[in-house]
Amino acid sequence: MEKAFEIMDHTADVGIIAYGASIEDLFSNSAMALFSLITELEDVEEKLRLDVEVSGEDTESLLVEWLNELIYLVDARHVLLKRFVIESLTERELHAVCYGDEFDPAKHKMKVGVKAATYHMLELAKSDGYSAQVIFDI
Repeated sequence: MEKAFEIMDHTADVGIIAYGASIEDLFSNSAMALFSLITELEDVEEKLRLDVEVSGEDTESLLVEWLNELIYLVDARHVLLKRFVIESLTERELHAVCYGDEFDPAKHKMKVGVKAATYHMLELAKSDGYSAQVIFDI
């Protein structure tokens, strides 16, 4: 698997296509793609550690819940994250450890205000590895 993710243009929104050799890699790379939309990842240090647990009805909804929980952490806790270790992942539950930094306007440039991951055009596929397409409200 050569690339972790790519950004795609979508009318009035923004989307990503994430890739992973495993489903865990896919969820981690989806989160990294999200934060690459929000800020410059190279400016984010790994000063803090957050445990994140989410659940969903199936793998697709779990992916949306995961990304929306991360967006919530940006909005409510003012953190920027850059590394995501998926500790356990089933079809309906995820536990991850996320590493990042408190938002500092002197250090971090905010690029796009992402409001939510959506189900619009959501695709999750397995072939030679995994891929997922997610559209975000901005």
